[in-house]
Amino acid sequence: MTPAPRAAHRGDQRRAALLGSLDEILRERVDLDDPSLESINIAEISRRAGVTRSAFYFYFENKQAAVAALMEEMYEAIATSNHLGSDGSPHSRITATISGLFDAWEANRHLFRAMLDARATSSAVRELWDSDRLSFVEPVAAMIAAERSAGRAPGGADPAAVASVLLELNDRMLERLAHGGDRAAIEEAVIEIWLRTVYGRTDQ
Repeated sequence: MTPAPRAAHRGDQRRAALLGSLDEILRERVDLDDPSLESINIAEISRRAGVTRSAFYFYFENKQAAVAALMEEMYEAIATSNHLGSDGSPHSRITATISGLFDAWEANRHLFRAMLDARATSSAVRELWDSDRLSFVEPVAAMIAAERSAGRAPGGADPAAVASVLLELNDRMLERLAHGGDRAAIEEAVIEIWLRTVYGRTDQ
């Protein structure tokens, strides 16, 4: 039986309230340098959202699943920061893309650190993480192939394999940043590695 629109709307509001509550708690915890998901109580999330504990479990299997739902917004921000196919020099396009990725992390660092915690304890979250990263392989590989066909980049290994390695690098560097790395140094290194890998040089 299809629920009435009003009931469905109330359900959407409860789910949004739970996610908003979790987001608020994570922001508070990361500011206190205590981003551990384990220390967050589902009862507290539910109380702040103004719903029952059982309502939480109606929408989410566990805290890890709720964090994964919040992370979808970050992935959307990362997707919009992709400038690889835009106009401009290779250096400007790759710099804009990597800087956009790091900006998205900066705005959502509380979620990223919680996601690292969730990934370590939930196979479902790990699969979601990998799936989201793999979704970027095709557009990056297409960019590499197009640059090679246009003569702007030298030939080399399979574009999809190169794209996969570069995206894995991004993940690892964001993880290092989450543990207190120097953003400027890491960002500069990632941009240089992307340029050297795709174009064989950095003065593009």
